[in-house]
Order: sequence, then structure tokens, then C-alpha cells
Amino acid sequence: MTAPDISSPRPPSQIARRFKRVASVVLALFATFLGLLLVTFIIGRVVPIDPVLAVIGERASQAQYEAAREALGLDKPMWQQFGIYVWNALQGDLGQSLLTRRPVAEDIARVFPATLELATIATIFGILAGIPAGVLAATRPGSWIDQLVRLIGLMGYSMPVFWLGLMGLLLFYGMLGWVGGPGRLDAVHEMMFELEVRRVTGMILIDTALAGQWEMFRNAVSHIILPAGVLGYYSMAYISRMTRSFMMNELSQEYITTARVKGMPEWRVVWVHALKNVMVPLITVIALSYANLLEGSVLTETVFAWPGLGLYITNALFSADMPAVLGGTVVVGLVFVGLNMFSDVLYRLVDPRAK
Repeated sequence: MTAPDISSPRPPSQIARRFKRVASVVLALFATFLGLLLVTFIIGRVVPIDPVLAVIGERASQAQYEAAREALGLDKPMWQQFGIYVWNALQGDLGQSLLTRRPVAEDIARVFPATLELATIATIFGILAGIPAGVLAATRPGSWIDQLVRLIGLMGYSMPVFWLGLMGLLLFYGMLGWVGGPGRLDAVHEMMFELEVRRVTGMILIDTALAGQWEMFRNAVSHIILPAGVLGYYSMAYISRMTRSFMMNELSQEYITTARVKGMPEWRVVWVHALKNVMVPLITVIALSYANLLEGSVLTETVFAWPGLGLYITNALFSADMPAVLGGTVVVGLVFVGLNMFSDVLYRLVDPRAK
């Protein structure tokens, strides 16, 4: 009987594999963040805006200009400027806004909950309406339901968001009075919100509900329903189109034919077996749609005077406030990276083959 070869390498343990996977994710996240900072740093240096003049004004003397340039660290080599920029960003310092004279991170923390609230409600609407519409269209290809879903999706891709928002305000607010106007609250409720409601999340619906201010809560709902509906319509168009495409491919698989031959009810074949497998790629679609709403609602926030991240970046861009623009860009990039990682985690939970 021969002794076992103890010199042969052993397979890595499950803990080691998990540690390696986590380490690779962390390294990829850091590399992505570093690349994002590099892009924003280069943009901040190539735009035809002098950051020194933006701070001290055009009437400053040459001595004041040189002193401000040295204070901003612009007299240092480019590689050293980038190192300082990365170090400050890792500490949460994104610079100071030239428009508000406050730290950019503080401004973004104040306006981002409004965008988060709007995009979340719009995405929920897109999911609840888009997935059933896409499934029904896929199960009845060529029918009037299929044609209707495709038409609604086509209109969602074709109509400009600012036009749809203006028409919605004109009809539902100006003519019918069914919803609230621009802003997150009426002027009276907004003043009461600042004085009487403790900001826990920054999202008005949650904070007013936690404070028991139900009249203010209803007023906030009347204001958010129209902009969320506009964004949710675009989300629904995208999700329904992708759901239809995924479902039509899945319904042509052999296991679906086998289930039908065995006499399984059609609703179970479609809504349980096929939809379960469709949810795997659909998670990524929903995550990307959510990320697009978080960063791409600039026009919607402008039309509805919604004080979110998109409106903040737009105002900063018009005012040549580059620290605010670049800080907002970094946050938008982090949102995309974070949602991609979250969708990857959900992907592994839904699909055991990915573990």
C-alpha cells in the first residue's frame, strides 16, 4: 500500500475561494473608481474655464491670482494634483461649490434624496407595468395586445421627456387640477416641512410618514405622481420591450414544450417556469434602467423644478461651477458601479449556476 502524496496541491477551500472573489471585487471597484476620478480630473483640466478666475473674479490683481493659484494647488505638477484629488475624494472631499460656497459633498447629500425618491417610485412603476405587459405581449405574438405594447414602447422611446412633462403639467395640473404643480411640496407645506419634520432620510414621503404628517404626505404624493409617472413611462417602455424579447426566446426552449406536453397549466408554464429564468437577465436591465433614472432625470427635474441631483448639476454647469459638476459626475459614476455590483449579487442569488 503506497503512502498518499502529501506534496500534491490541495484544492482551495470554500473560504479561500470566497476571499479571492471578494478581493477581486474590491480591486475591480477601486480600479473603476480610480479610472472615474482620472476622467473627471482630466475634464476639469481641459475645459476652457480658469478655476482661479472662477474663485477670485476677473478684476483680481496678478498677485491675488498667483496666491489663489497656489492655495488651490494648481502650481504643483499634474501627477501631484491628481494624487491630492484622489486622496481628498477618498475622504469624501469633492471640493467646494463656487455657486453655493458649501462643500460639494454636503450639497449632493442634500439634493440626492430627492432624485433617489423620484427614480425609485418611477422604477417601481416601470417594473409593475412593464414586466406583465412584456409577458402578455410575448405569449400572444402578433395579437392586438402585442401590437399595443410595442406601440406604447415605441412612443416611450420617441416622445421627448420635456415635451411629455410640459403636456402633463398643462393637462393634469393646469386644466384638471388633479396633481400638484412643480416642486416637491406647496409653498406652505414646504415651510412647515422645514420647521416641523425631522429629516431622517431626506425623502419627503418617508420623513412625513415617520412624523405622522399625513396631510403633508398627501401633498407630497400629489407633487411626485406626475414626474414619477413621466419617468416611469420611459422605464416601463424599456422594461416591457426587454421582457418581451427575453420571454419570446424562453418560450421557444425545449423544457417549455416538455412542460406543455405533460399537461402543465399554461399560467404556470409562463408565469413560474419561463418568467423565473427570464428574471436572471432582467435583473441587469432593471438595474441599468434605475441607474439611468438616477442620473438621467435632468430634463424631468428641470421641467418640474424638482430639487434633485440632475437640477443641481445643470445649475452648476450653467454657472461654470466645475467642482459641483465634477463632484456630481463622480457620484453618478459611483451609482452605476454600485448598481452593477448589486445586480451581480442578485444574479448569483437567482441563478444557482452563477455561484
